[in-house]
Amino acid sequence: QVQLVESGGGLVQPGGSLRLSCAASGRTFIIKAMGWFRQAPGKEREFVAAITWTGTSTVYAGSVEGRFTISKDNAKDTVNLEMNSLKPEETAVYYCAANTGLGLTPRRNHYGYWGQGTQVTVNS
Repeated sequence: QVQLVESGGGLVQPGGSLRLSCAASGRTFIIKAMGWFRQAPGKEREFVAAITWTGTSTVYAGSVEGRFTISKDNAKDTVNLEMNSLKPEETAVYYCAANTGLGLTPRRNHYGYWGQGTQVTVNS
């Protein structure tokens, strides 16, 4: 099995930046891709970004493309999400997820392992 732990959330002003991290442990060798999702109060969980476990390919939601960057530190089995120019509408709980089946995809049903989430609040 795989365990995922997110960190780095907090309060940030509009236009500010935050870096989230997701540490993977356990049977990490079965992971094909890692993804970041977010869920605001009263809304469905939505895709943000994903990266292959090898770190060679990435995909982004159109709403964050150009502002967010997903990356992987192979030595630490950690995936990061650098978020820039944050907007108040992006206040949400951000979740890290692992895909051990299909691979790189924005479809959340393909991600079988999830972290506990970390709160990101964008407000003055």
